[in-house]
Amino acid sequence: MDQTRTSTQGPADGPIAETGPSSPQPTTPLARREWFWRRRRWLLWLGAGLLVLLTAAGIAVSVILHRAEPFVRAQIVQQLGRRFHARVELDSFHMSVIDGLRAEGRGLRIWPPGVESGQPLIRLAEFRFHAPLDYAPGKPIHISVVELIGLDVDLPPRTQLARDVGAAAGAENNGSPPSGGTAQISRMGAGPVQFRLDSVSCTGAHLTLETSKPGKLPLEFAIAHLKLTDLSAGGAMHFDAELTNPKPVGTIYSQGTFGPWVVDDPGESALAGDYRFEHANLSSFKGIAGTLRSTGHYEGTLRDLTVDGQTETPDFRLGIGGNPMNLHTRFHAKVDGTDGDTWLEPVEATLGGSHFTAQGKIVRVPAPGSGKDGKPLQAGGHDIALTVNVDRGRIEDFLRLASHAPTPMLTGELTLQASLDIPPATAPVDQRMKLNGNFKLDDARFSSTKIQGRIAELSERGQGHTKDKQNIGAAPVLSSMQGDFQMAGGVVTLPDLQYSVPGAQIQLKGTYGVVGGRLNFAGTAKMQATVSQMVGGWKGLLLKPADKFFERDGAGTVVPIVIEGTREDPQFAIDFGGMKKTSPQRPGGP
Repeated sequence: MDQTRTSTQGPADGPIAETGPSSPQPTTPLARREWFWRRRRWLLWLGAGLLVLLTAAGIAVSVILHRAEPFVRAQIVQQLGRRFHARVELDSFHMSVIDGLRAEGRGLRIWPPGVESGQPLIRLAEFRFHAPLDYAPGKPIHISVVELIGLDVDLPPRTQLARDVGAAAGAENNGSPPSGGTAQISRMGAGPVQFRLDSVSCTGAHLTLETSKPGKLPLEFAIAHLKLTDLSAGGAMHFDAELTNPKPVGTIYSQGTFGPWVVDDPGESALAGDYRFEHANLSSFKGIAGTLRSTGHYEGTLRDLTVDGQTETPDFRLGIGGNPMNLHTRFHAKVDGTDGDTWLEPVEATLGGSHFTAQGKIVRVPAPGSGKDGKPLQAGGHDIALTVNVDRGRIEDFLRLASHAPTPMLTGELTLQASLDIPPATAPVDQRMKLNGNFKLDDARFSSTKIQGRIAELSERGQGHTKDKQNIGAAPVLSSMQGDFQMAGGVVTLPDLQYSVPGAQIQLKGTYGVVGGRLNFAGTAKMQATVSQMVGGWKGLLLKPADKFFERDGAGTVVPIVIEGTREDPQFAIDFGGMKKTSPQRPGGP
C-alpha cells in the first residue's frame, strides 16, 4: 500500500521543507511562486555565489588595472623613446575593460633627438584606443584605430636638427642609445608588451616648419582632420586629410602617402599626394573676386615640395567692377618649406580667348614692425614678383575685366611682356600692382561707330584723299599701337605710345586711369599728305603756301594733338598752343 511521507514546518502556508510526490500543488499564483522557489532554493545560493565571485573579480581586475597602468604607461613612453630616439613624457594614462580593453592618455610630448628641454617636436593633447581582450604572450596587442586630438608638430630648422643629432651622436659614444634611421609605427615595442596599429585618426592637428633664415616666417598648416592607414613597419603610410586654407578661405582635401618618418630630420620625410580645393572665395583679396577651384599633384619632402596643378575660376573679375571672365591656369611650382616661398615655373593661363604665361616667385613677408624690439614676427602677406608674357592675347579680354560695358571699346591682337610686382598691403590689388613692360596691338578696331569713323577719315585724309575721293564702303580701317608702359597706384603711364593707321602716324605720351578710365595724352599726328592735299580743290590751292609750316621730319603734315575724356568717350583736339611753337620747315633743314 502506497504511503506518502510529509514533513512540514511552521503554519500551513509557511515554508515547506520536504514534500512527497503526491503532495498537492498550490492553486493560487502567489502560492505557486513560493512553492517553486522552495523546491529550487539551490538557485538562490548559486546566484548569490556568482554575484560574490563577479564582485571579487571586478575588484581584482580594478586592482590589476590600477597596478598595470603605470607599467603600460612606462612601456608606451619607453617604446616611443626608442623608436624616435628622443625624450618622451606622458602626463596621464588610464585603462578599463568595459567592452574590451580601453585606454586613454593626455599630455604626450616628444622632443627632437638629442634635446632634453625647450620646445617639443610633438605635442598631443589627448589620445585613446580600444583593443579586444584576447592578449597572448609574445604576440602584439591589436589596435584597430588610435584616436588623436590636438596634435601639434613643430619641426625645427635643418641646421638646428643637425646640431642636435650631432650632440646625440656624441652621446652614443658614452653609452647612450643609438639614433638615426626611420621610425617603425605599425608595430612598436620589443619588450613584454607590443602594439600593432591599423590606423590613426587625428582631429585638430597643426604642423609648423620653422626656419633659420632671418626675417622669415615659419610655414604653418592647419589640418582639420587626418587619417593614417597602411601603417607598415618602416614604410610609407597612406593618409586622407582636410586642411583649412586661411586665404582664400576654404577646405583642401588631400590623399596620398607619407613617410617613412626620418628620425634625424623629420622635415626630410617623403610626402606625395593629390589635392582638391573647391569653392574658394577670391574676394578675401581686395581688388579681385570670383570662385576658384583647383586640383593637382604634389611630391617631395615636407621641406621641399613640387606641385603640378590647375585652377578654374569661371567668374574671375576685378574689384573695380569689371565684367566676369573665365580664367583657367596650369602651373608647375616649387614650395620651399624652410620659409614658405613659392617659385612658379611657369604658370600657363587662359583668360577668355587670350593665352599668356607667368613665372617668378611668391614670397611670404612679415608685417611691418614685427620682429623688432623683441616683438614676435607676424604674417604681413605675400610679395608677388612675376614675369608675364602675353603671346596670344586679345585686347578685348583684358578690357572686359576693367569695364562695366558689355562691349569692349577696342578689339585686336595683343602681345605683351612685363614684370609684375604686387607688394603686401591692405589696399586693393589694382592699387598695389606695379607693371613695367611693353606691348604691341595689331589689327585694332574701335567698337564705337563714331570713333571708328573718325579713324577712317583720319586715314583717308592722311593719304590725301579728299572727301569726294574717299573710298566709301571699303573694308574697315585697322590700326596698330605699340609702346612701353608703367603702372603704379592704379595709373598707367605711357611715355612713347605709337599709334598708326594707313596714311597717318600718331605719337603720344600721357596717362590712363585704371579706375574710371580717365585719358590724358598729348603728342603729334604725322600725315603723309600735305595740308593742301588733305583739303583738295580750290581751297587746297589757297593753302599751298601753308604747307611749309606743317611739313616736318619727312611727313607732309605734323599737327600737335591732345586726347582727353574717358575710355568710353574720348575727346580728340588739335593743340593750337603747340602749333605756335612750330616754325616753317626749311628745305634740307631740320
